[in-house]
Amino acid sequence: MHSMITICFDFGNTRLKAAIFDADTLLEELVLADDSDLSVMTLVEKYKPARTILSSVINHNPEIETILQNQSRFHKLSPSTKINFTTPVGRPETIGADRLALMAAAAHYFAGKHNLVIALGSCITYNFLNQYGEFLGGGISPGMDMRFKAMHDYTAKLPLINASWNFPLIGYDTRTNLLSGVINGMANEIEGFIQKYEDKYSNFNVVLTGGNSAYFASQLKKRIFADHNFLFKGLYVLSELNNCDH
Repeated sequence: MHSMITICFDFGNTRLKAAIFDADTLLEELVLADDSDLSVMTLVEKYKPARTILSSVINHNPEIETILQNQSRFHKLSPSTKINFTTPVGRPETIGADRLALMAAAAHYFAGKHNLVIALGSCITYNFLNQYGEFLGGGISPGMDMRFKAMHDYTAKLPLINASWNFPLIGYDTRTNLLSGVINGMANEIEGFIQKYEDKYSNFNVVLTGGNSAYFASQLKKRIFADHNFLFKGLYVLSELNNCDH
C-alpha cells in the first residue's frame, strides 16, 4: 500500500512548524527545534511521507531541500507554484509564501464566496479572495508581540510585558494599560476591518487563523471561522496540486 502521508513545513519568523497529514486528515502539528539536516531527517524517517511541501519566509538551511527531494515528492512554495486562484493585481513573486497558502485554503474550502482571511502572526495579515477566486490583496499591520516590543523599544520607561488575556478594560497600572491598549486595540482593528469589507461585499466569509485566533474569535461580535490550522490546510491543497503524479 502506498503511503498517503504528507508533511507540510511552515518556516515563519518566530517558529519552524510541521504538520503531518494522512490523506487530507491533519494528524498532528509539531514545532521543530531547528532547521538542521537531523531535525528534518528524523521527521522523514519517522513518518516516511510520500509528499512534502515547504513554505519558508526565512533563509533556511538549503540542505533540507535536497533531503526532502531524495526522500519524497517535494515541492517548495515559490512564484512558479501552481495555485488554485488567480492574482490579477500583484505579481505572484511579490506575494509571501504564507499568504499563498492561506488563499489556497480559502479557494478550496470556501469556493464561490468572498473570503477575508485574517492571520495573526508576527504581523497581522488581511487577505481578500473574491468570489471569482481572485486574490486582490489586503493589508498588513504589526502583530501583538511587535506592538508590545515597539512600545518598549521606542520609549524610555515602558516595560516589555508578556501577553495575558486577563486584563481590565480600564488599565490601572502600566502593565494593564499596555495589555488593554494592545489587545483591545487589535480586537477593535480586526472588527473594524471586517465591518469595512462587509459594507462593500455580500456573500462574505471571514476566517481567523494563526497564534491567538481562538482568543480573538471569542472577543469579536462578528460570526467568523476560527481555524488555527488554516495555513497548513492550504499547504496540503498546494502539495496535492503540485506533487501529483502527472
